[in-house]
Amino acid sequence: MPSQKLVTHAVILAGGRGTRFWPRSRTRTPKQLLNIVGEQTMLEQTVARLRPLIPAEHIWTVTNAEQATVVRKQVPAAARKGVLIEPKGLNTAVAIGLAAIHARHVARGDALLAVLPADHYIAQPQKYREILTAALEVAREPGRMVVLGIPPTRPETGFGYVERIGEPISAKGFPVFSVKRFTEKPALPVASEYLASGKYHWNAGMFFWRVSTFLENLKSFVPKTHAALKDLAGFIGMHSYERRLQAMYQELESISVDYAVLEPATRTDGPPRVFVIPAEIGWSDIGSWAAVYELLAKKNGENVLAGEGHTLDAEGNFLWAPSKFVAAIGVRDLVVVETPDALLICTRDRAQDVAKMVKQLEEQKRKELL
Repeated sequence: MPSQKLVTHAVILAGGRGTRFWPRSRTRTPKQLLNIVGEQTMLEQTVARLRPLIPAEHIWTVTNAEQATVVRKQVPAAARKGVLIEPKGLNTAVAIGLAAIHARHVARGDALLAVLPADHYIAQPQKYREILTAALEVAREPGRMVVLGIPPTRPETGFGYVERIGEPISAKGFPVFSVKRFTEKPALPVASEYLASGKYHWNAGMFFWRVSTFLENLKSFVPKTHAALKDLAGFIGMHSYERRLQAMYQELESISVDYAVLEPATRTDGPPRVFVIPAEIGWSDIGSWAAVYELLAKKNGENVLAGEGHTLDAEGNFLWAPSKFVAAIGVRDLVVVETPDALLICTRDRAQDVAKMVKQLEEQKRKELL
């Protein structure tokens, strides 16, 4: 491994809308800025997990103008200068690229990057940090990119998968496999095959690489995006930066980092470039209110209440109305979420459809509810 001292920076992607968590999740306060599980917000939990490894001044949080004010309040004071505001969402490749050029500017050279979502739950933070340390060690080698893979526990059709190949190497005591390919969200029979094979992992959207490695791959596979970021980097700290940023975002395509960099990198000739570390860390992307119930329920059929209440002949319900006494009688498997201006009622197995309701509100231009 190279002996060059590289400072590690974290990139937290915090620009999502979290529409499945309506009515609590709104345009200015989406899922990652709410205390969905626990006292802290999802963003605060993400930062807290990192702090033993990465100082606050090396944390970059990519968000949008509507959420920036709340984001700045939730990150540590030393991380507020690292809040980067995108003019509009162009998916993860551009967001990561924006943070990468800022990290390089501050580091005055190369740096290691840990790229992480702001809205995931991790039950084992200490083991998570140990695996992050291993991933960064692998990523220290120029040209290597690392993804954390969650060992699947069910044939899930809502996640992308990472297929590993060959025998592992070891980093900090953890196995590290070469990645054969990334696959899209599969149909149920295919997901069942993936689970049975033992060679597939859920793609958790957590990535590790050098700034130079990422930008070189971006140059190879998405040259227009790379060229625009290279140009913008020359204006960091200047009065004209905002104008250049606005102009750049009007020209670039929206593309995920998986499509832009990782998938094509697995198809190139030569030594392996993309690696996966299996990470059994109690992970959940908390994709819906039903997922929150599953995390909080201590046993099957338990009722989960956010505030005071009582149930009679009721089971499997998630009842979030902390300002009211809730009485639930004879109901099963419901999600009930109250805010001052809205009330959500749905069955747990339809919790994913909350996003469809939000889309209908958008079409009806009900801005007061968005």
